[in-house]
Amino acid sequence: MKEKLMRFMYGRYGVDSFSKFLVGIGFAVAIITMFTKWQILSYIGWAVIIYAYFRMFSKNHPRRYAENQAYLKRTAGIRTAFAKLKYNMKQRKTHHIYGCPSCRQKIRIPRGKGKIEIRCPKCSTTFIKRS
Repeated sequence: MKEKLMRFMYGRYGVDSFSKFLVGIGFAVAIITMFTKWQILSYIGWAVIIYAYFRMFSKNHPRRYAENQAYLKRTAGIRTAFAKLKYNMKQRKTHHIYGCPSCRQKIRIPRGKGKIEIRCPKCSTTFIKRS
């Protein structure tokens, strides 16, 4: 069965970020439809899901690639913001992040070192903080 699926998908575009987004939006709209009386939302949700699967099974690689790149370009700011937030939350477990009082440069200090004197690498201002 796996081999038949692999033969079927050979030459097809497959799953990319835009397809995942479309499937997620389609299912979200379908779930919203369950709580509302608007039948048109159901049709819209299913249309989005069908288009996502059309993209996955398409053999027109340049067109699908261009669509995905346009999606990635439009969402770059949002994805970068979430990546930074995720990185900062991960760093909070092991480090403190302080801002320099004079130039506002962010400085990462390891936790558990007690009261330490910190020198800003940008402006060389020294200040005392608790790690």
